Amino acid sequence: MVATQTAKPVSVSGAEGIAPAPGTAPSRARRVMRAVLPGPAAGANGAALYRRWWLPWLWTAPAIGCAVVFGVFPFLNTVVLSFTNAKPLGGAASFVGLDNYRRMLGDSDFWLATRNSVLYAVIVVPLMVFLPLMLAVLVERNLPGIGFFRSAFYTPVLASSVVVGLSWQWLLADDGLVNTWLQKAHLIKSAIPFLSDSWLILLSAMGLTLWKGLGWYMIFYLAALGNVPKELHEAAQMDGAGTVRRFWHITVPGVRQAMMLVGTLTGIGCLRVFTEIFMLGSSTGGPGGADRTLPFYIRDVGLDPITGNAGYGSAVSVALFVLTLGLTLLAQRLTKEDEA
Repeated sequence: MVATQTAKPVSVSGAEGIAPAPGTAPSRARRVMRAVLPGPAAGANGAALYRRWWLPWLWTAPAIGCAVVFGVFPFLNTVVLSFTNAKPLGGAASFVGLDNYRRMLGDSDFWLATRNSVLYAVIVVPLMVFLPLMLAVLVERNLPGIGFFRSAFYTPVLASSVVVGLSWQWLLADDGLVNTWLQKAHLIKSAIPFLSDSWLILLSAMGLTLWKGLGWYMIFYLAALGNVPKELHEAAQMDGAGTVRRFWHITVPGVRQAMMLVGTLTGIGCLRVFTEIFMLGSSTGGPGGADRTLPFYIRDVGLDPITGNAGYGSAVSVALFVLTLGLTLLAQRLTKEDEA
């Protein structure tokens, strides 16, 4: 009778990461070290041998830190300030509860600025959704010299908003190029008050926004048009569909997601418009401040070093955030309904 000898399990500890022998649990310190320090992980292979749960957070830490410091903290601080009577240059501030919001709801200047911002978005957004699309359709084809026109349409995007505003001031002034040309062509007798009439200032600012944004959103649509199957256009053309019909029934449905994106971005930008009004309507925001938008009004009531109230300006900022959030949620809902 041959006696069989059973080999005792041998445990190898430490760097190789092999589990200890049955019945011998690793110490708490060793478990913590294995979870924190890079090293072979049991049951893993390849690059995952040296991967730990905190490594993805390590790579994203700089971006998260910037978002918290420059985004989350300022937003929370603005909400807190909206319940105080803080001054722009600092100093003692006391809690006033909902007084700033009550004042805002009864402030005619606030409602005027809200009307201008909403009107700005209502007029500019539909035009910014469709005009760049038609521009992209025109420059989509590979024709001789088409690259020059694409670059020319995109050039305003590269220019500074201040520089563009100064250029439009020169064009629209009473003795500017537009009025001078119209008078010499005997189309008008007196100069059109582009920069002194409140409604014309607002419309001129909208034109400036459109002119500067057409090239930017044209690039969005060029990318989206590349995903529309050419076979659909060829089949529709063989069935007798004209250019306009193919545009509405093939091109528009094919780029609908891009249209939703452009509409959302444009709407948010319109609610935040400031530079165009400042450059064309001067620092007062038009005659008597009639063309001030919400960002312009926030600057006037919240940041003036003498008469400003940072608490009230913060309350108006919260209202602007709610309005922007509502627009974003509406666009998201429309997108979901379109997908369904």
